Amino acid sequence: MTMISRLAILAISTALPISAMAQVTSNASTPPASQPAEFCKGGTVIIVDGLRECRINDSLETLIADFEKMEITGNPIAAGQEGDREALRKLPDVSPEAAENYKRITTEFIKRHAALSVRPMSQEKRLNYDLLGFVLEQRQRLIPFDQARIPFTNDSGFFNQMSYISRQTTFAKIDDYEAYAARLTEIPRYFGQHKANLRRGIQTNMTAAADIMPGIIKMVQNLGEGNTKEHSFFKPFTVYPDTIPEEEQARLTSLGEAAIMNAVMPAYRDLAEFLEEEYLPKARSVVGIGTTEEGREYYRALVRYFTTLDMSPDEVHEIGLKEVARIRAEMDTIIEDLDFKGSFAEFLNFLRTDPQFYATSEDQLLKEAAWMAKQLDGKMPEFFETLPRLSYGVIPVPAEIAPNYTTGRYWGGNPEQHRAGNYVVNTYDLKQRPLYNLPALTAHEGVPGHHHQIALGQELEDVPPFRQSLYPNAFGEGWGLYSEKLAKEMGLYKTPYENFGRLTYEMWRACRLVVDTGMHWKGWTREQAENCFFENSALAPHNIKTEVDRYISWPGQALAYKIGELKILELRKRAETQLGEAFDIRKFHDAILLDGGMPLDVLERKIDRWIFAEKSRPEED
Repeated sequence: MTMISRLAILAISTALPISAMAQVTSNASTPPASQPAEFCKGGTVIIVDGLRECRINDSLETLIADFEKMEITGNPIAAGQEGDREALRKLPDVSPEAAENYKRITTEFIKRHAALSVRPMSQEKRLNYDLLGFVLEQRQRLIPFDQARIPFTNDSGFFNQMSYISRQTTFAKIDDYEAYAARLTEIPRYFGQHKANLRRGIQTNMTAAADIMPGIIKMVQNLGEGNTKEHSFFKPFTVYPDTIPEEEQARLTSLGEAAIMNAVMPAYRDLAEFLEEEYLPKARSVVGIGTTEEGREYYRALVRYFTTLDMSPDEVHEIGLKEVARIRAEMDTIIEDLDFKGSFAEFLNFLRTDPQFYATSEDQLLKEAAWMAKQLDGKMPEFFETLPRLSYGVIPVPAEIAPNYTTGRYWGGNPEQHRAGNYVVNTYDLKQRPLYNLPALTAHEGVPGHHHQIALGQELEDVPPFRQSLYPNAFGEGWGLYSEKLAKEMGLYKTPYENFGRLTYEMWRACRLVVDTGMHWKGWTREQAENCFFENSALAPHNIKTEVDRYISWPGQALAYKIGELKILELRKRAETQLGEAFDIRKFHDAILLDGGMPLDVLERKIDRWIFAEKSRPEED
């Protein structure tokens, strides 16, 4: 899974929950209908069926430029990362008025996009057109469901957003610190808007599941307690460059302390009280969203959104069951080869409890992860023609979010700001972090997985900026899961236990298809969901709990991994079959990645064209 920093809002789906997309809306003012608007340069805005239309000799280039400008204008987080000094002082507007403006703007851009459909375009322009259409269509698909009513998952959301933002913000001059302090003072307003949206969810019977709330409430409580100078958001005020005079450092430190004491901590205490006393009693008592007609319609839309394919929840469930059976057979073969004397359940218990499979210190876990990452780095040129320039590091998950956080994640870097990406490893509760899973996790989050794929996208040249951060989940997470299997060809798995760990991770993703559709479509309980993992994988109990919490809180996202991986494997097999000895794994991987993220149907058409072009090449002497 990923956390992408640069222009993340321009991606149709990111590692943030879908609800986070609803948080970022344009707050630009709406011009009178008779006047030219930003979205309608050089033309006249008219009203048709109550909606504004742009009558103009439009162009794709103008449409994309207007789209990107409007997006960055409405997203102070992305705008600040792109150099907007004023935006660095702000947090997003998540009011109903901002959401309505977002809906209106999306509709306007969709109309403009549709009007260009018959224009002749080069292949590259047609790809730009199709991908922008995909972004707009995906957003329109979810607008009717008012996602701001549930603006968080079990481990991520508006309540801990600053943990990520503070670590992705550059602090080099006085104004950087002043802007950050000003942004901290925005938290009470920001939380207040979210509380209003959450209350609307209570009133309309669209709330988060009560199951996930204790961990969230604990996290929020912790961020509202303790010594001001020990607060995690205060950390930037503890380190200054030598270019800032000592008296200014003292002033900035006082400024930061005041922001934490007077704005941040009171806002967190107020939010904790609201969540515990008002929200939790009204949170839904079942784990799935499919108990109402709106919930079922919402889940159908989420399946389409996250898989990028026209699939029903029942189809996804059946694919999951078949994959679980296939992977289980491979696991049984490894156990047989190891000559283990005992049942499958006893083998899983052996893996979960034997000390040989666990690090004894946080440093050991991080060093093992870093060593595996470097082994993969050394194999990359054998499997890829093109490598990104941006490097990546290995760091621990921040302590304040680690207890409820996933096992590992990729936090994207920023080439323009000279900031590397990071493979983030959870070192909390080491007895729940088996080393036999670490190779697969490293391949997924680092290279050849998320870092490689995302950094290549960020470094794309001669494409619209929105494509540099476009992250359809089925493409990005499908590539991450495919990378775990590719790492076997790269020689990363040194023991049968590590290969079993890889299969455990693959089983994890197969069970996701079964569990996510089970809970949100078929009415499964938490216990039914957890049993798929307990009975078929060596995942640690803590990981199983936090992962099921994640699927409860983020319907549909878990479907992306297996569906995307299966499509990439299908395309690779097609290429190998049709090209025979002419198949080049390095060229195939570049063909998958070098145009950035895209929906799976567009990827399939692209690879079919690539296969045809490769077959048409004259044979070398």
